[in-house]
Amino acid sequence: MASRTLTCSKRFALYFGKPKVFSCESFTPLIPAFFSTHIVGDRPVLVRDFIWSALYDPNHGYFSHRSGSVGMLEESIKFNRLQGRKAYMKYLEGIYSQNDIAWFTPVELFKPWYAYGIAEAILRTADLSVPLKIYEIGGGSGTCAKGIMDYLMLNAPARVYNSMSYISVEISSSLAKKQMETVGAVRSHLSKFRVECHDAADKNAWGMLALFLHFLLIWRDSCYLSYKYIWERKQNLCMKEPKENSYSVLDNLPHDLIYSENQASPWMEVWVEKQHNSFLSINRVALSELYKPLQDPLIKRCVEIIDLEKDHNTQGRAISAARHIWSKVFPKPRRCWLPTGCLKLLEVLHGALPKMSLIASDFSYLPDVRIPGERAPLVSTKKDGSSSDHSSYLDAKGDADIFFPTDFWLLERMDHFCSGWLKACEYKSSKQGRKRRIITLDTSSFMEEFGLPSKTRTKDGYNPLLDDFKNTKFYLSVPTHNIK
Repeated sequence: MASRTLTCSKRFALYFGKPKVFSCESFTPLIPAFFSTHIVGDRPVLVRDFIWSALYDPNHGYFSHRSGSVGMLEESIKFNRLQGRKAYMKYLEGIYSQNDIAWFTPVELFKPWYAYGIAEAILRTADLSVPLKIYEIGGGSGTCAKGIMDYLMLNAPARVYNSMSYISVEISSSLAKKQMETVGAVRSHLSKFRVECHDAADKNAWGMLALFLHFLLIWRDSCYLSYKYIWERKQNLCMKEPKENSYSVLDNLPHDLIYSENQASPWMEVWVEKQHNSFLSINRVALSELYKPLQDPLIKRCVEIIDLEKDHNTQGRAISAARHIWSKVFPKPRRCWLPTGCLKLLEVLHGALPKMSLIASDFSYLPDVRIPGERAPLVSTKKDGSSSDHSSYLDAKGDADIFFPTDFWLLERMDHFCSGWLKACEYKSSKQGRKRRIITLDTSSFMEEFGLPSKTRTKDGYNPLLDDFKNTKFYLSVPTHNIK
């Protein structure tokens, strides 16, 4: 994500100010898309800037004018009293119809067990010889923070809980207040929890943290969409849309797009510009793509990490000539989406917290994506209770969500790159030891290892936490002894 796009947070120099803090103790060329807003000005913008504006611009962004509130259940669901999947789905339909709520998160639906699994993973992987410090990005209503702190209070050594601190990094001031209320329900948590209101990708807001060990939590708090989305489409049931009304993390981070005319042509970065045509009405503007040679530093770093040019660099002349001829006879345009927003976030986090341990969770794939390209997003609009998907990201008018699958293989490479171990085009010859130890697990494997799956099992053995989240994964990354 380009630094010029991060306009949501206040940018203060490190020694001239601090981010706003809430403390518990002191609580305070595709077919042109026709567009009627000002997301694209007179100058072309990179695709990541277009996506950021379509989602987060304070005046016309998708998340800026949505009014759906964060759902909170009064009590935990008693799964052992439900007969099976059909009874569970009926129960969900009931709680959605009884509450004027946009969505319930998996942390909420499976509380406290979902948060307990994460807390157990922290206990097993953290260095408990020093005070535990947890940062959470995208904390929603605070249910996860409270669940983790509850678990640590009950199961960790007393010295670990008593000396711990938990900081939620939240861009939404309304969600910050809700988190304070949720966690503050337990009096002993009050002195250990606070919310910092700033953009997680703003490196100036993190301050002097590099000297300390931290545990960082990043996940999509509304990944309940993973199965509810598919179920709603198959059964045509009208339920509230489970989308987050704040800054989501991995899947809603802006991406860039690169394009190649055929199999042998070089990659070009894609820009979005206004298309001025005389037949258009004065109030409607067409958007189109503009292709330029790779020049943006963030895009170039991401291309190097993926190593997209390796085939061209390693092929012999004969193979290259044959490939060139084939591309002329049977041309096939290529499009590739790059998670540059995620790369920027990881660069900031590794710069501020080089010794962090990281747990992230998000979609590993999305169903029914109509937009072309590797790692392409789902662009969806909901109107009158039904969802409709777009075939072009340019159709986003501030009324559409744009979310991407997470390429966990690429996430690992970016993690290594940002840690300083993986050097693009040189990693194979590097003799330096890895600075991160990484494992990726699907949600069911993660919860079976760290959670209490028996607590979310129905009478007939159906377990929604294990059976329905097939397209989500957990990513665990911890520092090795090579970190100084």
